[in-house]
Amino acid sequence: MNRVRKGDLVEVISGNDRGVRGQIQRVLPTKQRVVVQGVRIVKKHQRRTPGVRTQTGIIEFEAPIHASNVMPVCPACDKAVRVGYAVQANGTKVRVCRACEGILD
Repeated sequence: MNRVRKGDLVEVISGNDRGVRGQIQRVLPTKQRVVVQGVRIVKKHQRRTPGVRTQTGIIEFEAPIHASNVMPVCPACDKAVRVGYAVQANGTKVRVCRACEGILD
């Protein structure tokens, strides 16, 4: 079970965007990276390619950052927290906040 998932609200804990919160748009588990909305905006100079309809010019988009540089935000505490795991009575495994034992899923 992963620490962060697509759609989670996370806070960046290191790098130039430290302290910024955003939702995870995409998770790249094999590369251990995540794409967070509004974090690490980069510019790419895109050239027109013949026969392919793509956006041309200078494109701004979110680049992936390492998953260890983000922490999930607990909805109960409203803080960036460490993630623990617990098994509920019906047998499902859920992610829990280490600070307040609130369920993150």
